[in-house]
Amino acid sequence: MRLPFDPAVLACPRCGSGVSLESDPVRCREHGHTYPVVDGIPILVDEDESVFQIEDFTAGRKTTWPTTPRHRRLVSRFLPSLSMTMGAHERLRTMIDVLASETERPRVLVIGGCVLGSGMDVVAADNRIELIETDVTFGPRTQLICDAHALPFADGSVDAVVVQNVLDAVLDPYRCVEEIHRVLRAGGIAYAETPFMQQVCGRRFDFTRFTYLGHRRLFRRFTTIEDGIASGPGMALAWSVQYFLLSFPRSAHTKAATRGLSRLTLSWLKRLDPYLRRRPGAFDAAAAFYFVGRKSDTVLGDRELLDLYVE
Repeated sequence: MRLPFDPAVLACPRCGSGVSLESDPVRCREHGHTYPVVDGIPILVDEDESVFQIEDFTAGRKTTWPTTPRHRRLVSRFLPSLSMTMGAHERLRTMIDVLASETERPRVLVIGGCVLGSGMDVVAADNRIELIETDVTFGPRTQLICDAHALPFADGSVDAVVVQNVLDAVLDPYRCVEEIHRVLRAGGIAYAETPFMQQVCGRRFDFTRFTYLGHRRLFRRFTTIEDGIASGPGMALAWSVQYFLLSFPRSAHTKAATRGLSRLTLSWLKRLDPYLRRRPGAFDAAAAFYFVGRKSDTVLGDRELLDLYVE
């Protein structure tokens, strides 16, 4: 089996030992744990520590969101979006430039990478980067199936981790960030975007939201390079009005019409966010925050955390 990244970084998600990709199934070298391969994609999931089961993937079941009907996807292309992530291209471009100045062919792990996230086209197009795109669902860019609660990578094996709109969709975000910390090399970079003032968008796979300080505490074992508002109060307001309106209809057709009308009439609100993002009050009302930081041996104390409140 040939993967688009160096397979030497992979480890058994159960015991952390190296794995052999010379056969199907993939085999743990130390204890003989086996993992199937589906359409060339290894399924490195520890069933004892995950809500997902190996059979979910081998049977081709949908593991996260159901497939959107084709006609709805076509209509959606012509409607304005209520969402906007500010500055992702610039932040990610800066991150890879820094990584490339520190390491030859830096390795970037993407968690939740079945499709390109906001700004990630910059990273995907940069031939200086070795990109590892993982998810718990099959998609056009999925290279490896794994659960962020037990990442199948050796300690200190990657230079950066990108996790966009994922930490709200995992059962234990603190454990997932500990895993991110573990697989990063010393001084490696974590890049995260996580919702705050947003309604449920991931159906049953949607669990947690973070304030600005809550998000910073989540990454307390990292030193800050940059953090702030990724999506502002305008987007949060547009989403709130849309979901208020969606509380009324019962049928799928009426809900779809309500979503379309909301997108046509409310999308202008997000255009206020580039102006509002630097305002202190926006930190209490933002739709999402971002964090860029380096792996550290020190831990941000809670008293220090409280001093970071923006007012």
